[in-house]
Amino acid sequence: MPTLRELLSSIKKIEHTPSGPLVEKTVARALLSLSPGAAIGASPGLGAPAGTIRVAVVPPSVRPASLHPGLEGKTGWMMVRVKEGVEILTDKEHLLYGLYTLIEEELHNSDAASYREGRILVTAFPEVRPVFDLFLTQWGRTVRNFDREEHIRTMARMGNSHVEVNGLAFHVPFERGPKGELLHRFYTYAPALDQFVTSRLNKGFYDDDYLQANLNYLKTNADLAEKYGLTPGIVCFEPRSVPDGLLERYPVLRGARVDHPMRSFHPRYNLSVAHPVVLEHYAEMMENLMKEVPRLGYMSIWSNDSGAGFEYTSSLYVGRNGGGYLVREWLAAGDIASAAAFNLVRFMKTLRDAGRRVNPAFRTLIRLEPFWEELDHIWKLLEDGLDVEVSSLLTRGWELSYKHPKYQEVPQIHGTALFNRFADSEKPVMEELVKKGSRADIYFVPEILGNHEPLMGIPFPRLVHEKLAAMANAGVVAAAYQGGPTPPSFVPYNINQEVVREFQFEPSVDIAAFMKRKAREWIGENLAADLVNLWELSDEAFRCFPIPIWIYAGWGVWYRLSIRPIVPNIEAIPEKDREYYENFLLATTHNRTRVDFRYDVGFDLIEPERAWTALAHMDEDLLPTMKKILDLLAVMESKAASPAEKAVVEDQRDRMVALRCWYRTERNVTAWVAGVHGYIESKDESFRKKCRALLKEMVLDEIANTQDLIHLWETARTNWMMISDVGETTFVYYRNIGDLMKKKVALMRGHEDDEPYVDPDFQWRVPGFTPESR
Repeated sequence: MPTLRELLSSIKKIEHTPSGPLVEKTVARALLSLSPGAAIGASPGLGAPAGTIRVAVVPPSVRPASLHPGLEGKTGWMMVRVKEGVEILTDKEHLLYGLYTLIEEELHNSDAASYREGRILVTAFPEVRPVFDLFLTQWGRTVRNFDREEHIRTMARMGNSHVEVNGLAFHVPFERGPKGELLHRFYTYAPALDQFVTSRLNKGFYDDDYLQANLNYLKTNADLAEKYGLTPGIVCFEPRSVPDGLLERYPVLRGARVDHPMRSFHPRYNLSVAHPVVLEHYAEMMENLMKEVPRLGYMSIWSNDSGAGFEYTSSLYVGRNGGGYLVREWLAAGDIASAAAFNLVRFMKTLRDAGRRVNPAFRTLIRLEPFWEELDHIWKLLEDGLDVEVSSLLTRGWELSYKHPKYQEVPQIHGTALFNRFADSEKPVMEELVKKGSRADIYFVPEILGNHEPLMGIPFPRLVHEKLAAMANAGVVAAAYQGGPTPPSFVPYNINQEVVREFQFEPSVDIAAFMKRKAREWIGENLAADLVNLWELSDEAFRCFPIPIWIYAGWGVWYRLSIRPIVPNIEAIPEKDREYYENFLLATTHNRTRVDFRYDVGFDLIEPERAWTALAHMDEDLLPTMKKILDLLAVMESKAASPAEKAVVEDQRDRMVALRCWYRTERNVTAWVAGVHGYIESKDESFRKKCRALLKEMVLDEIANTQDLIHLWETARTNWMMISDVGETTFVYYRNIGDLMKKKVALMRGHEDDEPYVDPDFQWRVPGFTPESR
C-alpha cells in the first residue's frame, strides 16, 4: 500500500463545494503541492470518488455521525479518510487549512491504508484567538520584513479561529498633544471605532483619506482572514477620547476625563455613553463598520487605560468622573459602582445589537482587569453575546491572580499571565457564565508580549504546556492568545509556538516526546537531545527570573533599558546627553522614572529589601542557568557538522546570548534600586559601602553586557529582536540601536564610583521656571 503522499501525488482531481467557504479553494490550491497533476473543480457532496480529493467544511445541516460514528457529539473536529478517494473534512472553517498543514508536514509519510477508517482529530479549544496582536495590529506592525499574509497563514496553521484586524495604516497615530507629553503615543494601539468609520455626529473631524487608509488596512486583514477560514474581530480602547472640536460643538455630550495626569499635558474627554445620542453614534459607527466587513465576529473592549474609560468607574486615571447623566453628587460608593457597571454593560449591548443587525453571531467582550470595584455588578448583567476576557475567573480580572512558580516570597503581581495557574476550581464560575448565555475567553501568553520583549523566539515550552493543560482541564472553551504568534520567517525554530499548535490538535500530547520529535526534525538525531536540554534549561531560566520590576520585565523598551545609561546618579550625565533616549522614554519631565528606576507614575515598583532578594535569586539561580545554556551551546557548536545542524545552533545561540544580555540588564536595574536606595536610606556605613561596591560592579557589568549586545547586533545573522523598518518610537527600536547602545556605553564610563543620589524633589521641578525658594 502506498504512503499518503504517494497516493496524493497520483490524484487527478481536487473538488471543493460550489458554495463553500473561500478556505476550501485556498486549501484546494495548496494541495497542488502534493498533487501537482490534479485539476481543481467544484461539485456538491462530501464524498470523494477514486482519483479525487474532496476538500470540504461540513455544513451544520449534516449530522457528523452520519459521516463517521466517531464524530458523534464532537465539535472542532478534523478528519482525513481514504476510501475510493481522499476526504479532507472539518466541521469548522478555521480548521481546514490547519488540517492541510498537518497532512503536508506530518501525516504524508503514513501508510495510506491506515486512513481507510478515517483519522479523526478533535481540538483542545473550540476557539483560539489572538488578543492585542503585536505584529498585525499593534506597535509591531512596522517591524522590518513583516508579512501580513504569512502571519495570518501561521494562525490558520496553528488552529486559531479568529484574527484581530483593526490596525492603523500609519506607524504613528493621528492623535497629537503638547510638546513633551506622552499620552498621544498610546493611540497607536487598539485603535477605536472612530479611526475607521464615522457617524452623523462626528463626520468631518478626521480626514477622509486617513480614515480610508485605516479602513483599507482593516479590510485587507479581514480578506486574508477569510482566505484562511478565520473570523475577523477587533480590539479597541473604548470609549476613547474624542477631538476637542467635537465637544466644543456638542458640549452637553462630554463624558469622562480619561487622560493620565502623569502622561499628558492636555486634558482629554470622551463622549458620555450614558447619553442616548452617544449610544446612537456608537451604534451607527458599529453598523457602518459591519457593512464594510460583514464577517466581523466580535469586538473586544479594553478600557480605563490609554485614553479610554467608562464614566464613574473607580480606576479612571483621575478618579471617578463623567457627564451629568449617570449619577448625582453625594451618592454612596456602592450606588456609583452599580450605575457605572450598568452604563458599561449597556454600552456593550449597544455594540452587540448593532453588530447583530449585520452578523447575528456578533458578540462584545470586556477586558475585566480594571473593574474590580464594579465586577460583581457587571457579572450580574452579563448575558448572551456579552462576554468577558480574563486570565483568572477566580479574581475575574488580573489583580492578585499571579503566583511565581519558584519563589514563594515574590508578591502576587500584575505579571506574566504565563505564571497564573488556571485551576479546576474555575469550572463552577465558567458554568455560571454559560447559564447566563455568556462566556469567558482566557488569556495565555506564549510569545513576546510581556515576556522578554523585544526579543523573539525565547523558548519556555514546558511553561506553555502547563498553562494550556491547566486551561483545558478546567474546560476553557476560548483561549485568548495574548500578543498573537510570531512569524516563522522571524523565528524558524519556535518550540513554544509548536507546542501551542500541537496541543490544539493533540490535547493529550506527551510534551517530552513531542520536544524530542521536533528537535530531531529540526536538527537531526546527533544533536536532538542537546537541543531539548537547551529548551529545558531556557524554561528553567525563566522560572528562575523573579520578575523584580514587572513593568520593566514586560515593557522594557518603553523605558529604553537597552540604550539608557544605568549609573548611580543619572543626573551626573548632562541632560543634553540624555536627550537621545529621553525623547522616546515613557516619562514626562516631571516623572521620577527619568532619574529613579524605583518609581513610575506614582508606583513604588520595588522596595530595596525585595530588590536585594531578587538580586540574590538572579545571581545564584538565573545567571548560572544561563551559563549552563551557553556552555551547552558551545559544545553543540563544536559537534554541529551539517548545514542544518549549524543553522539551528547559530539561531539558538544568538537568541540565548541576547537573552542573557536581557536578563543581565534586568538584574542591573534591580541592583540600581538595591544599591542607590539602600545607600540613601541607610545610616550604617558598612552597609553603605556594600551598596557602593554593588553599584560599581553594576556599572562595569552593564558596560560589558551592553558591549556583548553590540557585538551580537553587529555580527548575528539571526533575526533575534523586534526592529522597526520605519523609525524609532516609544514602543519599538529602530535600526540605529547599535549606535545608541554605543552611546550608552560611552556615557556610563567613569561613573562607576559616583556617589548614589536621587533628587527627592525631582517631580516638583517646573521646566522653564525657578521658584524663589531655590
